[in-house]
Amino acid sequence: MGRLATDVSVTLRRCERAVVTAYRELRETGSDDLMAFRACTTLYRVHHPESSVQEARRLVAEWIDHHVVRGDEGPTDGCDCD
Repeated sequence: MGRLATDVSVTLRRCERAVVTAYRELRETGSDDLMAFRACTTLYRVHHPESSVQEARRLVAEWIDHHVVRGDEGPTDGCDCD
């Protein structure tokens, strides 16, 4: 399986870039969607322990949809970190 979507190196938020990169790599190495999503939700919460599980799930789903599913490169809503 090749790259799942476009490069996110232009993404400004480190946590967003980490989540999308981790999701792509997990999928490319055989993890199913749910396993990769759960791992990325945990990864987000490592970056943002103050975030609720629901908030983490919402942002991770938004970022995966934006960058991986739709392949959009523009900015997303999300956390305020850099």
